[in-house]
Amino acid sequence: MNLRELSKRLNLSQTTVSRALNGYPEVNEETRKRVTAAAAEFNYRPNIRARTLATGRSMSIGHIIPFSKQNEMVNIVFADFIAGAGEIYAQHGYSMSLSLVRDEDELSAYRGVADKGAVDGIIVHSPARDDPRIAFLADLDIPFLVHGRASEVTTPYSWLDVNNKRAIETGTRHLLDLGHRRIGLINGEERMDFAQRRRDGYLAALSAAGIAPDSALMRSGEMSEPYGHLATQEMLDSATPPTAFVASSIVSALGIRRALHERGLVMGRDISVLCFDDEISYLPNGKTRPVFTAVHSSVRAAGRRCAELLIDQIAHPDHKIRTELWDAELAIGASTGPCP
Repeated sequence: MNLRELSKRLNLSQTTVSRALNGYPEVNEETRKRVTAAAAEFNYRPNIRARTLATGRSMSIGHIIPFSKQNEMVNIVFADFIAGAGEIYAQHGYSMSLSLVRDEDELSAYRGVADKGAVDGIIVHSPARDDPRIAFLADLDIPFLVHGRASEVTTPYSWLDVNNKRAIETGTRHLLDLGHRRIGLINGEERMDFAQRRRDGYLAALSAAGIAPDSALMRSGEMSEPYGHLATQEMLDSATPPTAFVASSIVSALGIRRALHERGLVMGRDISVLCFDDEISYLPNGKTRPVFTAVHSSVRAAGRRCAELLIDQIAHPDHKIRTELWDAELAIGASTGPCP
């Protein structure tokens, strides 16, 4: 089934059918649904090369990763985000362009794909607070969307983020309500915007409870199991160890659990652990009851939504900036209990 045959069956022009399948706003909803249903019924697959020539679009979304962040390529959180985004790309006929570049070449790589028309839009990952990529991409006049936010950037841009401050503030307050007063924070790298917001949430909860922050109870680094293990060991070795931990990731929380087990401590009884859970497909937080008490939000769902927002931005470039802020939910698991 080609475009000419499908158009003949529908008694519509090839232009109308093509525009309906590509989401052009001038095609009314009834016609679009009729064309989409017929395309599915007759197993019509558009000729991507012909569509690219006709629309001037590459039908590709770009993701550019610098070498210093290449661990993201195997990071299970990043993988889940990409899987979610990929589902939406496939539904809309888009492919994914994933590039690994030298750090010093990252901005020129963005310019290169924009100048060549190699991608129709870009998703920016792991923004720093003053991330230079945002103003740079805005000047290139290419559709882009940031997964996260950059607090110190004043250039308007599209983004989707979780309310990281509120999430960790809620989680820390839960531990305070259980009577804990010495609460350790094992955070992500605080040059990243999300990690700074999570630290702000932790500090806000302590302040509201009248507790002065203690730098000896705060660590920041890569959100990995080994780092969670090391940071926990250091804090447990102090003269006044914490009775509870807040971890910026369920992956770090696994390191905390290992450190507690090595010392014969029971998580949830002797020491409480709360974490941020990205609801990672390959690392479920229990089946019937959560293993870890957690504030959770699905990174795969975020990937899907980022892709939807960016594709809409590509189709309707004159529309306003798109922003969404999601709340994370607190789920009580077996890892928290009253302060001993």
